[in-house]
Amino acid sequence: MSFDAKAFLASLTELPGVYRMLGDDGAVLYVGKAKNLKKRVSSYFRENLASPRIAHMVSQIARIETTPTRTEAEALLLENNLIKSLSPRYNILFRDDKSYPYIVLSKGKYPRLGFFRGNPDRKADYFGPYPSSWAVRDSIQLLQKMFRLRTCEDSVFANRSRPCLLYQIKRCSAPCVGHIDQEDYAADVQVAAMFLLGKQQEVTRRLTKAMEDASSRLHFEQAAVFRDQIQSLHQVQEKQFVSSNKGEDVDILVAVKEAGQLCVNLAMIRGGRHLGDRPFFPSNAGDSDAADASAAFIRQHYAAHPVPARILAYPLPAEEERGEGESVLAELAGRPVSLLESRTLAQKAWVEMAIQNARLAILARNQASAQQEARLAALQEALQLPEPISRIECFDISHTMGEATVASCVVYEGNRMKKSDYRRFNIRDIQAGDDYAAMRQAVSRRYDSIASGEGTAPDLILIDGGKGQVASAFAALADLGLTHLPMIGVAKGEERKPGLETLIFPDDREPLQLPPAHPALHLIQEVRDEAHRFAITGHRAQRSKARKTSKLESLPGVGPARRKALVARFGGLPGVLAASIEQLAEVPGISREMAENIYSALH
Repeated sequence: MSFDAKAFLASLTELPGVYRMLGDDGAVLYVGKAKNLKKRVSSYFRENLASPRIAHMVSQIARIETTPTRTEAEALLLENNLIKSLSPRYNILFRDDKSYPYIVLSKGKYPRLGFFRGNPDRKADYFGPYPSSWAVRDSIQLLQKMFRLRTCEDSVFANRSRPCLLYQIKRCSAPCVGHIDQEDYAADVQVAAMFLLGKQQEVTRRLTKAMEDASSRLHFEQAAVFRDQIQSLHQVQEKQFVSSNKGEDVDILVAVKEAGQLCVNLAMIRGGRHLGDRPFFPSNAGDSDAADASAAFIRQHYAAHPVPARILAYPLPAEEERGEGESVLAELAGRPVSLLESRTLAQKAWVEMAIQNARLAILARNQASAQQEARLAALQEALQLPEPISRIECFDISHTMGEATVASCVVYEGNRMKKSDYRRFNIRDIQAGDDYAAMRQAVSRRYDSIASGEGTAPDLILIDGGKGQVASAFAALADLGLTHLPMIGVAKGEERKPGLETLIFPDDREPLQLPPAHPALHLIQEVRDEAHRFAITGHRAQRSKARKTSKLESLPGVGPARRKALVARFGGLPGVLAASIEQLAEVPGISREMAENIYSALH
């Protein structure tokens, strides 16, 4: 049944909102937002469309669904959520990234300088965001050197009896033991905050005045400290060769399409300082051009992340789309936001550097992709597999003497690790420490859906382990009728040295040991190590969770009040464990009978 566009458009509202274009099979083809739904959706049914890709999409439309919203900003947020959840094939999709890192200055008597990732609140002062954790840690080291602010956790700070190593190497003024008074420390915090806000000239003026005052009072050691701070500040300003003395917050957004790749590179200027950049490679880009990618990135990125006052874009979106973008971003930010092209020399330098970095990212990505394809071909040849390898899944088991056993399954696909497909399995109902049973359970749980005809089967299964683990994993596949899936075990070599691994087959084939420099072995090691990391991370989290749950919480008849009385009397679980029945019965609210029950439960 063909889509009756004329009848549908006649019924459309002119409110802002989101539209979803669906195909015959009900799959969502495209999600978009509009300031005016009727006007925007009508534009898809003109004679001359913007690109063959859009024309092909329109030819597949079976129906269109719309959701009106109160404002364009609400439409933008809804569009972003739907794109992430539905992954429509005609939307340029930028992956969900972790929240950006910040520098945080806590509040209190002696504020702490630290690294923060998440949603900022009002409990501290936040500076950023930064494009990478490396940029944050580099800035924190710089601030430690210049202003000697503490970076230790509050629990450590409160229990220090003598200065730590950071004081010895002149990276902290040791407020924990009173080597600096509160007033002087507060002054250092204030100057550090000014520096982070881009007020370098004001910081230099204040430090110069403080140095002169200290010299006039013959406090030459203190004057030398201010002198060193001024010199460090000048060195920073010299390094920031593409900086601005206006202390402005700007994002530089460039989209470059070269060598079959489309890259959007985001660089961040905060407080006039260039903090670095980050490349993004979208999926579903198809034959979209750089302008399309730039517009899609602006909608998706700033719906979830802070909006600066200005965004320098290359290429600049069309005039109509730029106007819509500025209005919706201003609504999100609560202040005017400008989408501009570079004009000044500094702005042009920022944009040119971002373009160059995007081209370097494309080159590096293509080189890495070629290397990975060569590794896959070498692996197929070494294992004598009839079909090319595209998807590899690797299993590993982690536990501590049988405690909190966790199995990991990591996925390699598309020439890289595919973290969205990773899985962890909390292993239960087996004898503690039985790695073979744990492996069998993990493989069975992972491929149960594959046996039912759902999901994507791997081209190769890696098992981190020797003959026993491989036999257990193969038995699980046999139970599911999936023994046709290729499988090998990766047994660690002598003294667990990399390069000495032996590949174990589930059938009668002799074990295979590849040369240490073999590209196939390097790929196996990369995937195996990632499975090991993912398993250990999950195991440690489970173990920590289990150990944080006190035995006191599971004692029969002991509620919060009695637990509090027990902790107050004995100082915690070790003290309660060491107490006799008579001592337990002395605690207010604990009868002799209850004391016997508690003692019995704990012992």
